[in-house]
Amino acid sequence: MFSRYKKPGAKPAAIQQPAAPATPAIEQPPAQERKPAPPPQPKPAAKVAPHADLSPKELKRRERLAEIRVELHKHLLDTLNLAALEHASESELRTEIAAICADRLAEIGVVLNKEERATLHQELYDEVTGLGPLEPLLRDDSVNDILVNGPKQVFVERRGKLELTSVQFKDEKHLLRVIDKIVSAVGRRVDESNPYVDARLADGSRFNAMVPPIAVDGSLVSIRKFTKDKLGVDELIKFGAFTEEMAMYLRAAVGSHLNIIVSGGTGSGKTTTLNALSSMIADNERILTIEDTAELQLQQIHVGRMESRPPNVEGKGAVTQRDCLRNALRMRPDRIIVGETRGEEVIDMLQAMNTGHDGSMTTIHANSARDGVSRLENMVAMAGIDMPLKAVRSQIASAVHLIVQASRLMDGSRRMVSITEVTGMEGEIITMQEIFRFRRFGIDENGKVLGRFEATGIRSHFSDRFKHSGFELPNHIYDETPQAAQ
Repeated sequence: MFSRYKKPGAKPAAIQQPAAPATPAIEQPPAQERKPAPPPQPKPAAKVAPHADLSPKELKRRERLAEIRVELHKHLLDTLNLAALEHASESELRTEIAAICADRLAEIGVVLNKEERATLHQELYDEVTGLGPLEPLLRDDSVNDILVNGPKQVFVERRGKLELTSVQFKDEKHLLRVIDKIVSAVGRRVDESNPYVDARLADGSRFNAMVPPIAVDGSLVSIRKFTKDKLGVDELIKFGAFTEEMAMYLRAAVGSHLNIIVSGGTGSGKTTTLNALSSMIADNERILTIEDTAELQLQQIHVGRMESRPPNVEGKGAVTQRDCLRNALRMRPDRIIVGETRGEEVIDMLQAMNTGHDGSMTTIHANSARDGVSRLENMVAMAGIDMPLKAVRSQIASAVHLIVQASRLMDGSRRMVSITEVTGMEGEIITMQEIFRFRRFGIDENGKVLGRFEATGIRSHFSDRFKHSGFELPNHIYDETPQAAQ
């Protein structure tokens, strides 16, 4: 066995020898009946595998393999020098794990076939270097969301549909250990006194967890994965998120420094839309981003990223989005992008948009453009600012130029269902006009939403501003003729 990564003077932990397996699936058949083991295959992505469909023998085998994996993982933690592993290559570490496992399996008298051994080595490698049972799902590019409801139930979203997987944790302690590994890597904590946390994974995926006693039936985890290759405007057009005419309009809006709000519900694609819009910003502008959890993937040269910070154990040291936004105003930004406006920072965001930081962007949770304006009003009120409603609306009408509405449809697809301009005020009412929309017709036999994008026939209120900024949009993009059928 290798010894490069073994702890100096490490002794194997006292692990009880497991009882004889209750199923012959783990033991090799007699020599005369033994068949050649199949060549090792890469571990497939976790698929739907309702446990009710498994035979008692198969369930017993899975339970037994899980017990062996837990015992070997404990033995690895007692044996490996984790500090030295930082300099080990993947092949060296896999070889070391395989050698240690082979020795330990021989000590406890367990025999596995080649396929089971390869699977066990991969799972142990994931436990030591990654996030254990979640690693196969994180590697699966077809998975958009990972949802954990306690240690024994893990769902994924593929193509807008939720599926139950065969992935499980050993117990609640195992799940909590993985959660702690994630949050500690970004300097955050989660425990009984602070039972919920937002964080991000190394690849930028959004992570949220809530642990007992708030989570009654076991810890709740949600991971929103982001594609490794950033989706640009062309890719989103190809996927049917919006049309080329809408993209032409949005390029003019971003290039003309209109203040833009991306509105939508949870999982509607607000962050993806904000990333696409930010990709239209020129490289010669200084951009500052402010987020609770850093998710934006800007590709420009001059980008300063800021992330809020929760309070420490003593309840001190918190840095809010509002603190970051106030400081950003002193850092000579050309544009400010706030990942999501959800609280009192709305005041500073509106003031920034009104005081020389045109072209700023943010997202909010709302189901329509009109609801988005109402939500801005409510956030100002919740911030404790005692202002007349007309003054608040006047502030919003002068600060916000464009509201882009994103929506997740019934079939799981995501569309830019509306682009609405804020044109000013009439009396105490904020006036708005819709330029583009997605009109739905129904649902086909496969559950796919039928509809098309179309212009409303209304010419943009900012046409002169577009022209002065060098964007001469053709008149036909405003025609009421259908632009794309879906």
